Amino acid sequence: MSSTDSLVVRPVSSKQDLKQFIALPYRLHGSSQLWVPPLRLERKIFLSKKQNPFFTHGEAEYFIAERAGKVVGRITAQIDRNFNEYHGNDWGMFGFLEFEDDAEILRALLDAAAAWLKPKGRDRMVGPMDFQMNNESGVLIEGFDIAPMLAQPWHPRYYQQRVEEAGLTKAMDLNMWALEIDDRDKVHPAIFAAAETARTEHGLRLEKITRRSLKKDISEDFRRLFNAAWSRNWGFTPYSDADIKGLVEEFHLVFDSRWMMKAVDQNDHVVGMALTFPDIHQVLRKMNGTVAPWTLHHYLFGRRKIDRIRVGFLGVEPESQHTGAAALLYEEHFRVAHETPVRTGEMGWILETNKAMNWAMQGMNGKLVKKYRVYEQVLAEGAEPLPAPIPWDAA
Repeated sequence: MSSTDSLVVRPVSSKQDLKQFIALPYRLHGSSQLWVPPLRLERKIFLSKKQNPFFTHGEAEYFIAERAGKVVGRITAQIDRNFNEYHGNDWGMFGFLEFEDDAEILRALLDAAAAWLKPKGRDRMVGPMDFQMNNESGVLIEGFDIAPMLAQPWHPRYYQQRVEEAGLTKAMDLNMWALEIDDRDKVHPAIFAAAETARTEHGLRLEKITRRSLKKDISEDFRRLFNAAWSRNWGFTPYSDADIKGLVEEFHLVFDSRWMMKAVDQNDHVVGMALTFPDIHQVLRKMNGTVAPWTLHHYLFGRRKIDRIRVGFLGVEPESQHTGAAALLYEEHFRVAHETPVRTGEMGWILETNKAMNWAMQGMNGKLVKKYRVYEQVLAEGAEPLPAPIPWDAA
């Protein structure tokens, strides 16, 4: 336990503590017109060490900061053994960061997380991330006036200021690109030419993922593609069996077969895949964090009116990236937009170092609308801060 005057930071040790841990952002951001309240039940399940698959290969401690009996901040400290093994490092992570606008609160939270990680041999603390980089990650540094989409955090402006005042340094920026997907005329014609080449010269076709095929598609092809196409990504961790099972369950809740697709070659081999989801935040905002008879109708019927999407994953296996498979997937997004209420979407996050994907977004008339920053704090004496991010094509 660490304390500063009347400020006390302590581990979450009871159901009531966890309830307060979950409740804090509702109090901090509840008056915002942009923050979207997650379902409290979903947060409880996600934070459950018995139910979240992260805990099959990781461990974590949850902390709350209190002043005069009132919860004023929260943080987690975690270790992902799969991540450490894959990268051969001793990083620790922090996440679920929320705090009142007070430098003392943030410093005490960071100190508590670091004090938990240091005895476990961690040489640096990286975050914020909600357990893993594939979940909500980073502190919002650009795009404060744009509503967050599915699996995107939203923070008031003071978060970045306080984090950097606390001495944390930039590790990586994550980009979100907005696309006006109902206007093909603004897209570079090379995208559609490449899609035609994929069909005529490389024999690729596009197939939709169905609810019946979802488990197989995610467990086999998505897992293979993700591990191949994303393996060079900063912060990458291969999905475990438990992670994949959890993903399938999550995807069923936001499934829309019009937006989930794969590029397949003449041998029925899946060479690329796009997993795109309607922006369920437009529904969750109206549910106000509650699952009840008077809110379920928003989930059941409000989804028909959703007019934004988030492209959560779009990738092609390395040996097929010359075929135009990605363009085939892009093209289908523009086509489907004309058959649905959807007019805009966001693609990402995309690492600032991934020049190819960032250039592709520009080619589709995309606009860089949000940035999230992941930070680090060196914990071990003699450990050097991470080097500045190097673009892939300059490595």
